[in-house]
Amino acid sequence: MSVRHVDVKEAHRLQTEERYTYVDVRSIPEYDQGHPSDACNVPLLHHDQQAGRMIPNPDFVSVMEANYSRDAMLLIGCQVGGRSVKAAQLLVSMGYQNVANVLGGFGGSRDPVTGQIMDKGWSMSGLPVEGTAQPGASYSELLKKVP
Repeated sequence: MSVRHVDVKEAHRLQTEERYTYVDVRSIPEYDQGHPSDACNVPLLHHDQQAGRMIPNPDFVSVMEANYSRDAMLLIGCQVGGRSVKAAQLLVSMGYQNVANVLGGFGGSRDPVTGQIMDKGWSMSGLPVEGTAQPGASYSELLKKVP
C-alpha cells in the first residue's frame, strides 16, 4: 500500500467532514508556535540541544500505536512535507490503512531553485490555526498513554 497525498484544503475537508485526525509530526516547539486546529502532536524528530540538530524520536512508533488503531483515519503533516512523508511511509509499513500525507504541511513548500511556492501550507491558505493544544492532543498527554 502506498501513501496517499492530499493538499491542505482536502486535508481540512477530511478533518471536518470525514473525522480524520490531523497528526502534526513537527517538534514540540514548532507545534506550540501554531498548528492546524484540532491537530495532535507526535514529533517524528526532537531538537537535541547539545548536538544542535534534530534527532529521531525513539517513542514515535509506541506513541502512535498507543493512541491510534491501525484503521484510524490519519492526516500526517509537518512544516513543508518532508518529515510527514517519512512518518506516513513508516505508518503504512506498520499496517496503518488510512494514512494521508498533507502536501505543503503547515508552512508550505517551495521549489529549492526558484523559491516559488509548490504547495500552499495550512497557515497561508487561511485555514483554522491555533496556538494551544486541545485537551489530550499535546505530545506529553499522548506519551502518557504508552504502556
